[in-house]
Amino acid sequence: MENPVPVTPPPAPAKKTGPIIATVVTALLCGCPGLGGICWGGLSAIISFIPGANIDIGGSSDPNTALMWGIGSLCGGIIFVAIPVVVGIVTLKKKKEPKTGEPFPPSEPLPPAA
Repeated sequence: MENPVPVTPPPAPAKKTGPIIATVVTALLCGCPGLGGICWGGLSAIISFIPGANIDIGGSSDPNTALMWGIGSLCGGIIFVAIPVVVGIVTLKKKKEPKTGEPFPPSEPLPPAA
């Protein structure tokens, strides 16, 4: 009777639960506040150009203060929105398979060292 050739099982599908949870959590904790910062920053920057507008940013009624806070909030919001995008790309991309036909680690035992 011949010995059957051992058949290696197909690789298990990649577990995507952790990366999906990480992407959703960063979207909620970074993406939503980032969108709020973008909206507030844009509104603040636009209002700074309206003559006679009732501006009160931290006790200051200076339009330049509103403009600087608006631009700063826009930049911060863009960074916060970019975080979930980067986390999603990094965690959900496919990992490269080894190119060798030999399974890792080798199926046969290593010879003893002399």
